[in-house]
Amino acid sequence: MSETSFPVNDLLRRKLQTTLIVISLTLCVASTVFLLLFSQSMGLSVSSTAQNKLTADFSTVFSQFIILIAILVFVVGAIIVSFMVSIMMSQRIKDIGLMKAAGCPNDLIFGYFITELLMVVLIGCFLGIVFGILANFASISIFGSMGFQISQTPINFWLVLIVFSVFFALALGFGMKPILDTAKIAPVKALSPVHYFGLSKEPGFRVISKSGLTTRVALRSLFRHKSAATRIVLCLVAVFVLATVGIAGGMIADQTTKSWVQNAIGTNIILIANQNITKQYISLMSKFYETEQNSPINYTDQKYLINDTFINDLNLGSIKGISDIEQCLVLEAPVKEIHGIIINNQTEGYTYVGDNRTGESLIIGVDPEKMLSKLSVNGQFLNADEAWQAVIGDSLAQAMFSQPLSEEIQAFRTYFNIIGVCTDPLNNGNVTYVRLEDLQNITGVSATNVIMVKIDPSANGSMVLNQINATVKSVNPDFEATELNTVLDKDLGFIGYIWSTLMFLPLLSLFAASLCLIGYVSLTISEQRQEYGVLRALGAKPSTILKIVATQSLVVSLGSFAAGIGFGIIITLLILVPEPVVTAFTIIEIAGWMLAALALTVSLSLYPMIRFTKKPLLESMT
Repeated sequence: MSETSFPVNDLLRRKLQTTLIVISLTLCVASTVFLLLFSQSMGLSVSSTAQNKLTADFSTVFSQFIILIAILVFVVGAIIVSFMVSIMMSQRIKDIGLMKAAGCPNDLIFGYFITELLMVVLIGCFLGIVFGILANFASISIFGSMGFQISQTPINFWLVLIVFSVFFALALGFGMKPILDTAKIAPVKALSPVHYFGLSKEPGFRVISKSGLTTRVALRSLFRHKSAATRIVLCLVAVFVLATVGIAGGMIADQTTKSWVQNAIGTNIILIANQNITKQYISLMSKFYETEQNSPINYTDQKYLINDTFINDLNLGSIKGISDIEQCLVLEAPVKEIHGIIINNQTEGYTYVGDNRTGESLIIGVDPEKMLSKLSVNGQFLNADEAWQAVIGDSLAQAMFSQPLSEEIQAFRTYFNIIGVCTDPLNNGNVTYVRLEDLQNITGVSATNVIMVKIDPSANGSMVLNQINATVKSVNPDFEATELNTVLDKDLGFIGYIWSTLMFLPLLSLFAASLCLIGYVSLTISEQRQEYGVLRALGAKPSTILKIVATQSLVVSLGSFAAGIGFGIIITLLILVPEPVVTAFTIIEIAGWMLAALALTVSLSLYPMIRFTKKPLLESMT
């Protein structure tokens, strides 16, 4: 007989325990591998700087979410492995006592069980890597079928190897301790039922006299089996923290980031411009989720400009259904960082911040009092009465400036004082807003090249769009009216698909937690097998036995659920999302998902007891 035949046969003999450990570890490893590979494919790695897709603010939120979820998945994986190995060893203490009584040395016993641990950890990590890679390919293919240009990047095998190594080391480290502690137990103690089931003496706790039989038996079992109950509570708390951050945090972040985009683009907005300008503007808006380079265009060409005569001929005020109109001058130009000076009022000293970095930016001249969009701004937006001020996009601020609110930006050989940093998907956040009057003065362009029209929500949008388009074509056939809701929906859809994919990961951990609870219930069934058998012999129905176990699972799950949600909400609101947008519907939706997760976890944990109640009475007492 080979040295590995005993561990292999032992694992095959205990199929349920072995399967639970392997599946739990596989889910944790697969979640981590998928999370990291998927984030790299989306350009959302930990070091992402929004160079391809998504602006800097969006990338920051996504990156923080990815980092926190990855850390929690690692922690949950280690706790799950430790708990499952503890359960496995709790049910084998009697076997170890018999082996020791027969003269088997401690090192040989330790070697047997460490070999088992190595096998299940190796299989779980390997399967996790395989399923994680396959899930990444599947998700990218789904994104492609939805019309988003997400390229299949080569697999980062070093990253995969690191995940495999970390989980392998954590699983061995946390799983080795229960094996080592069990291997040291003396034969007499190992053969004692107290140590066999890890029981404590009868507690002084007493339930109130009005409590029913199921509650009495359930609570007595929990307090007798304190060690396993404590472990499962810690395990479930960690999982519910992960689930809360993933589900609640994901929903809050999803709604918050979508509000940034919706406020920046606006709803029911129609763009009026030359066909080439329109095509270029739509392409700039699409850079939020695409990586295609735009061809250069001369924005100040006379055929693109909108003068007063053109506006008078349009006579937009006569078209019913239009609520507001905005004129803009859109240009592209080189920009330069002008370092700032910070004065220390206490020491009267000063320090320079920033450098003289250069780049390209989309320059937009607007009338602050007539803007249709409401950008999310760190600082303040332009003031109609203050000249030579600028608000820059978040990606431009991250790429070129050290402390943008303390510096200036140079464009067209003119200095602008930076008073705000905005979150804007246009040109992927590489934008600079200045007053229209200032931009016209320094460029010598007295006209504009873009008109934004807002449609009244109560009006028939399609009819108004057709009427505007017909009017525009009659004045100049080279101009057109284009609705921006399509681009807005594409941006919102892209964000929603990313968050939906990331929020799917905690569901895998919830399933792994259900497996842990199944292992815990299996342990309690083994410990109370004869008690349940006696109850059935005395006339108790299988449903009564099932209620006892359900009460145990519910008590453990509810306590863990409350603690996990509390910590998860705190982490979400304090770390993940700045100034979160939370509506009443979001709260109801989060509560529904979390309660569904709790119900699913408790329901799956009843599987061992359902199997047990279906066994014949004599077999159930054996």
